[in-house]
Amino acid sequence: MAHISTGGGGRRSVNEELNLVPFIDLMSVLITFLLITAVWTQINMIQMGSSFYGKRSDDTPQTPPPNADYVLKVEVKTTGYVLTAGKQVIALPKIADAYDDGGLGAQLQRIKQIYPEKTDSTLAVADDIPYEAMIKAMDTILIAGFSNINFATGAPP
Repeated sequence: MAHISTGGGGRRSVNEELNLVPFIDLMSVLITFLLITAVWTQINMIQMGSSFYGKRSDDTPQTPPPNADYVLKVEVKTTGYVLTAGKQVIALPKIADAYDDGGLGAQLQRIKQIYPEKTDSTLAVADDIPYEAMIKAMDTILIAGFSNINFATGAPP
């Protein structure tokens, strides 16, 4: 126990004992909580700083993958899809207030026939787009054969 003693010129001496057990209990709980949550924050972290084609090790060749300069980007906007294939921009507006998944799939299949070895694409989603629209676009891209999907947020409306 801690002991406080105030000596000096006063009439009475004040001796108080502080109970440190609750403080030690609180600190042990806080330290345990800190250690447990520190592990979970590392697991949930998304690696946003990696390069477009993943991390490169020292033993991999320095040549870019095939068609690295050919950009394939699908933007999900409130007005519909915008497909950027290289320098070509294809707008696929909504049909009867629904996204044109069939048209997007057909365009992606056409691109896959031209560039069969290309597997990467970028999906850009505006902040106000429903989750279901993003998932449908993702499924359409995967069905077309582009298995490496990179995500971007904040696409202009």
